[in-house]
Amino acid sequence: MIIYLHGFDATSPGNHEKVMQLKFIDDDVRFVHYSTIHPKMDMSHLLKEVHKHIQNCDDPTPLICGVGLGGYWAERIGFLCNIKQVILNPNLHPEDTMVGKIEWPEEYEDIGSKCVSDFRNKNSNKCVTILSTGDKVLDNEKTASELKEYYKIIWDETQAHKFRDISHHLQMIKAFKAQE
Repeated sequence: MIIYLHGFDATSPGNHEKVMQLKFIDDDVRFVHYSTIHPKMDMSHLLKEVHKHIQNCDDPTPLICGVGLGGYWAERIGFLCNIKQVILNPNLHPEDTMVGKIEWPEEYEDIGSKCVSDFRNKNSNKCVTILSTGDKVLDNEKTASELKEYYKIIWDETQAHKFRDISHHLQMIKAFKAQE
């Protein structure tokens, strides 16, 4: 099973394309929708939904995958639910980047302060990060610098922020998912 979390733009046609591409790895791809504008409610909803999906599947190696803001959530929710994560162009600091786009961006700071201390160190073998060099929304050099100590970083030379085509990374994602 693969759980897919969209980014801030939940209605982007690229979400459907990524779900269809992930089906080449696993027929059981589940799209989990969340509001994107109320972080504390999103966290509660995502934890509940992802936990429910994990409980209702027999896959020994479920995976959660997210792009942009979905990458932010996939890393945290995956850690809390003890499943592997693949994060693409993750928005690591929505408290800064989402100002003016959501009602309470400061809630992300509060969520961060309540997270397990040093969670990335504890999560180090369970997450892979894919970053595009052509991301015009986020500074992926900063993202790589922040995550390289904990996660494998893979650079993509062709995709933009929304990562419409993940086909070049499917074999790596499949191999990562299969590792026990």
